[in-house]
Amino acid sequence: MNNTLRHSEIAGVGHYVPERVVTNADLTTLMDTTDEWIQERTGIRERRWFEEGKDTTANMAANAARKALEMAGLTPDDVQMIVFATLSPDYFFPGSGVLLQRELGIKDPIPAFDVRNQCSGFVYALSMADQFVKTGMYDTVLVVGSEIHSSGLDISTRGRGVSVIFGDGAGAVVLRPSTREGHGILSTHLHSQGEHAEELIVKEPGSNRNNRVEYVMANELDMYPYMNGQNVFKHAVVRFPQVIREALDQNGYESKDIDMLIPHQANLRITQYVQQKMGLTDDKIFSNIQRYGNTTAASVPIALSEAVQEGRIKRGDLVCLAAFGSGFTWASALIKW
Repeated sequence: MNNTLRHSEIAGVGHYVPERVVTNADLTTLMDTTDEWIQERTGIRERRWFEEGKDTTANMAANAARKALEMAGLTPDDVQMIVFATLSPDYFFPGSGVLLQRELGIKDPIPAFDVRNQCSGFVYALSMADQFVKTGMYDTVLVVGSEIHSSGLDISTRGRGVSVIFGDGAGAVVLRPSTREGHGILSTHLHSQGEHAEELIVKEPGSNRNNRVEYVMANELDMYPYMNGQNVFKHAVVRFPQVIREALDQNGYESKDIDMLIPHQANLRITQYVQQKMGLTDDKIFSNIQRYGNTTAASVPIALSEAVQEGRIKRGDLVCLAAFGSGFTWASALIKW
């Protein structure tokens, strides 16, 4: 195949979510909140929380990856590179990419690396993997997003503004060279605006302390996520439509040409605003935040996998992935399925 004309396509998708379902009613026993309060602000009815001793960031990714590889008609031994998006790695180091390699039993010394772009992480990881396939360096790249949030949340009335939002899970795709002209990943678009870094942040444990362990013990609240929700919302509803239109414009499409938009599942109100702004009907946008909450880097691949599984995406459809999150970072990918 001529590498100058080469595109990558998604040959397989898969996802995994923990068995434990935590409803809004369950949270009312842990904090001062109500089902109505949570649904009104986020659209979330329930989420999944991991089970200690069973679920890890890496093995949830492996469960999702095996399904994606099976759909692609491949085995773990066919994988030539792993790109792993997560903000909740199993260890401070090494990254979860190498742990996924071990979980899958891949013996070849393939490259594996982590991407730390939080809610935009999967789309960033997909873009990186796309470049490796486009240039002909690798033919089979595994891209995953996997997160365990529940163990790092302030599950109390004090932390309810953030802790009701997040859930655990994993999603994966397999990239292969496209054999169909004009199909596959048409383009990806990545952006960041670091001046807003502290608007959505987990500050500790940071490395810029002489004794970080001692500092964290004295300032344990800094280990919980902080979010300026109003400012995040304000920027998200601007950046989502911008980055979607950027992808459409580059490829000569309009919003009416989108067959399925898979947005990062941050907040149902944000998704509904973007849907209205883009003029999309209900059948052209996919939301599952109601059942899983915000799983950051895992949210786009979980939603993509479910959309494919449910028959909402078919061959030849124009699919757009879009994300916005901490950093601030935002990204999109336009795909001819």
